[in-house]
Amino acid sequence: MSLSKSSLKQKLETELQAQGFVLTGEFAMASKLAEAIANAVVDEITQNAQVAVTGGSSAGTYKVS
Repeated sequence: MSLSKSSLKQKLETELQAQGFVLTGEFAMASKLAEAIANAVVDEITQNAQVAVTGGSSAGTYKVS
């Protein structure tokens, strides 16, 4: 499974709508908020997250991609 900005944005929009946010219309900003959050989260994870494998022949620390 890979990280996806568009998939995360869609999930955020669904959750925002469930909480009563308006995603459409001339002044609706919730969709842009969802996109900004999704972009930042995925970028942070892919740039800085690491996974530690503690045993076996693959032991070590690996970057998340």
